[in-house]
Amino acid sequence: MVAAASVVAAIGTATGLVSALADPPGAVGAGPETVRAPRVAQARPEPSSPSPTPSPTASPAVPSPEPTVRASPSPSPTPSGRRPAPSRLYRHPDSQVLDWVRAHPDDPRTAVITSRIADRPAAVWFADFTPATIASRVRAVTSGAAAQGQVPVLVPYAIPDRDCGGASEGGAPDLAAYDDWIDAFAAGLGSGEAIVVLEPDSVAQADCLSRSARAERFASLERAGRVLKAADPKARVYYDAGHSGWNAPDRQAALLRQAGAGSADSSDGVFSNVSNFHTTAAEIAYDRRVLAELGGPAGLGAVIDTSRNGNGAPADDAWCDPAGRGIGRAPTLGTGQARIDAYLWVKLPGESDGCKGTPGTFSPSYAYDLASS
Repeated sequence: MVAAASVVAAIGTATGLVSALADPPGAVGAGPETVRAPRVAQARPEPSSPSPTPSPTASPAVPSPEPTVRASPSPSPTPSGRRPAPSRLYRHPDSQVLDWVRAHPDDPRTAVITSRIADRPAAVWFADFTPATIASRVRAVTSGAAAQGQVPVLVPYAIPDRDCGGASEGGAPDLAAYDDWIDAFAAGLGSGEAIVVLEPDSVAQADCLSRSARAERFASLERAGRVLKAADPKARVYYDAGHSGWNAPDRQAALLRQAGAGSADSSDGVFSNVSNFHTTAAEIAYDRRVLAELGGPAGLGAVIDTSRNGNGAPADDAWCDPAGRGIGRAPTLGTGQARIDAYLWVKLPGESDGCKGTPGTFSPSYAYDLASS
């Protein structure tokens, strides 16, 4: 990643919760690493080094879903006239924070971390390029969510040239392979409600590519949205809008339009602030301006990563596990805000950007600081 937008660092862990972007004027970089071998069905990212443009990285953690998972109820749907929102988001039962909580029942920090982080639903990242198993891993998450009548948040993160060769580099070897991987990913969606946060940093950070390479990436992203929505008409697919400290709304909208985000055939709108710290108010204003510039169907909306933005961004634009941050609004599908479809935890609070621990690994001290500030 470059140090200027929003970034994601991914690590191979068995979690299903995520991590994502963070960077000064625009992004933070993150590099995928394999910290643990995937268990059975999910993958997730971790934040890492800064970059001028954000770049997410997540590593697959493939745990099998269990029926005992709890998820926090979401408020009622927004009054914006969009389709009714399901009442619950899915919390995958296998994550680093849950592993830590189970292993440390007597730690004085456990109660706070459990109630304010571990009990909240978060995204499941798929950041490793594993064509043979991706469909079954996605299916394990979506079927687990469907069994409980809940909505999973899935993050495909395997675009070629991911993070422009930065800390979160990785992904498919080429776009043809990526297209095949997306086809397999889509096959695992099933027929229930799902939210897909499609390739963090893939649009906002595309300036590192040549004009022709950028056009090819955007064509592949447009195709990805169409394939995902055709496979599961109840899936909602959101495209990368960076965040309010990155590209200007008109610039970001122009890029998004090229990537298919303005078409109802491939998109339900945009996402912003993945793994970053910008306030919810700033992101709401920014996303509405991006959507207005983007055009397209009136039903297009936005989802915002609120996992670590409770105290806003650091004054010095620090992105690596900065002190004084706090968790933001709880994940919900009922924001009460026009054109804002959901507040999500795409980046799991407590997973390090690389300063409190290895990128993507869970830091109980950082988690506790975030949860108690």
